Amino acid sequence: MLSIFVWWIGEGEVDRELMEHVRVHLAAAFGRPVFLWESPERPRHAYDEKRKQHRTTPILSWLGEAGPGAGKVLGITDGDLFIPILTYVFGEAQLGGGAAVVSLRRLVEPGPGGRALLALRLAKEAVHEVGHAFGLVHCGHERCVMSRSPAVREVDAKGVDLCAECRSHLDDVSGGA
Repeated sequence: MLSIFVWWIGEGEVDRELMEHVRVHLAAAFGRPVFLWESPERPRHAYDEKRKQHRTTPILSWLGEAGPGAGKVLGITDGDLFIPILTYVFGEAQLGGGAAVVSLRRLVEPGPGGRALLALRLAKEAVHEVGHAFGLVHCGHERCVMSRSPAVREVDAKGVDLCAECRSHLDDVSGGA
């Protein structure tokens, strides 16, 4: 059975409770072993000085090369992420590939909820991006974790689970792997 690895690739200190929270949600969503991966390596080459953000494409390539090798790898960072056509993204994944990345940066917003809300948002985005790595595309059901989230309010509105259609599609695309 294909495993999932969660790797802190941020500049700040790793928050082990947050990482464990993500690990538990990924294991529940995908029914696979999920491990926390540790390495001091970081994708420093992905930083764009002009935008003061990290470009996701080189991060995803780097994760595929530097990661544990077998299974899917999710990098979690505190850096701000972007793709050239968007101002920012919460994360990105190689559709049907081996790597995904999620950032805490835009998931932290002032207001009620604090740390618990950040943990829930991070879990949702982690499941969403790893879902893409398993070949799932955006879903039209607004409560499905695979629904599109262009802003944090949409992250808050959706659930943390796959809808029945996405669960069925996951079984089809992953073939039980």
